[in-house]
Amino acid sequence: MIKPVPDSVLDQLKAALGDGGWSADPDRLAPKLVEWRDRWRGTTPLLALPTTTEQVAAVVRICAAAGVAITPQGGNTGLVGGQIPQGEILLSLERMRAIRDLDVFDDVIEVEAGAPLASVQQAAHDAGRFFPVSLASEGTASIGGLISTNAGGVGVLRYGTMRAQVLGLEAVLPNGEVWNGLRRLRKDNTGYDLKQLLIAAEGTLGVITAAALKLYPIMASRAVAFVGLRTPQAAIELLARAKGETGGGLEAFELISALGLELVCRNIPDQRLPIGGEHAWAVLLETASSEAGAAEAAVERLLAKALEDDLIQDAAVAQSEAQAHAFWALRENQSAAQKPEGPCWKHDIAVPVSRIPAFLQRAGAAMQAVEPGVRIAAFGHVGDGNVHYDVLGAPGLAPEAHAALRDEAARRVYDIVAELDGSISAEHGLGIMKADEALRLKPAAEVEALRAIRAALDPGRIMNPRVLF
Repeated sequence: MIKPVPDSVLDQLKAALGDGGWSADPDRLAPKLVEWRDRWRGTTPLLALPTTTEQVAAVVRICAAAGVAITPQGGNTGLVGGQIPQGEILLSLERMRAIRDLDVFDDVIEVEAGAPLASVQQAAHDAGRFFPVSLASEGTASIGGLISTNAGGVGVLRYGTMRAQVLGLEAVLPNGEVWNGLRRLRKDNTGYDLKQLLIAAEGTLGVITAAALKLYPIMASRAVAFVGLRTPQAAIELLARAKGETGGGLEAFELISALGLELVCRNIPDQRLPIGGEHAWAVLLETASSEAGAAEAAVERLLAKALEDDLIQDAAVAQSEAQAHAFWALRENQSAAQKPEGPCWKHDIAVPVSRIPAFLQRAGAAMQAVEPGVRIAAFGHVGDGNVHYDVLGAPGLAPEAHAALRDEAARRVYDIVAELDGSISAEHGLGIMKADEALRLKPAAEVEALRAIRAALDPGRIMNPRVLF
């Protein structure tokens, strides 16, 4: 239970933040107190809007001294409820979005935590470099939030998660002390790595205020293809071939169910499939090369051979950048296309790539047992084993009846994931949605160690106190 914040603490926070640095206006707060899917709604006595790391530190020091809890929030694109306050001070870094530095010799960009992902991508491009993290919410999702949840996106197959992009961090620790770890080293073997603890900690071990991130060369050629096939097993066989054919140039490999594509074409304007016929599954793949024309040639060879071997049913290769964007829109609009269909059980899981077909088969049977007639719109980053397993209500079933079965369905999905040596959260984090299930499934020794780390850094448990362990 979150204790009410004393007026004296609110007065101290307002003084530390200055004019324009805070708000209690209900209209200003409203969009920050509801999660995108409208599953969680929150309250806060004050929205803190610092513009400097020193102001963030002042807020944390004041709250730490008074034992007042803080919920940090990035772009509010999270899907597990960890960013929605329930009476805590809401700390937003939306006004801290500066690109502090960009160095093409170090291949690094130093950016404040409130910067949207899209602005970092654009700054890198303007300098002749490439920042590889890409996801549907990149215009809103902030760098701090992406680091705090170790976001994935579509480029993990080649470049890794957000964790792999971080060279250094600046953060305010739970006692209000500023830790400047903005080092740009690729090698630093000097013991425990504090930045790795802060990554994926969902704001529980401190507030990330800035990051030094890796940059990469811009590739000379790029190819995007949309492929129709019969089964998930065919998809992972195509994945294995694509890795070999492209020589490590495969950047994205996305699996999409027929239902997911049907919903996009039905519920999102101006969307259409680039291939005809009926296909139970589709793959969207993207490859890039430093050699002009090499990516296109590799994809053409891959698809021609796969068609010859009857591994795939049909395929289309984008002939322009606009067409490539249109292909990607079919993938990126999966979640938006589900919203008009009513309540949906959503699961962000990962299993070893080879076990994706087994997961889909077993989970499908389990969901039908929970609610006969459910519709399954599975999609995701099959190249790294991450499946977004979304389950829509059976036709004609009342929305509230479908929603009532959500927890039972989730437990069945998570048990299957655990049996397949997977993870119940691949890229969205645990938040408040999955914390109890993580405690149920993680080994006791691991939970004890994680709790010891948290207690050492935040003995008062003021940082995002309702999430994680």
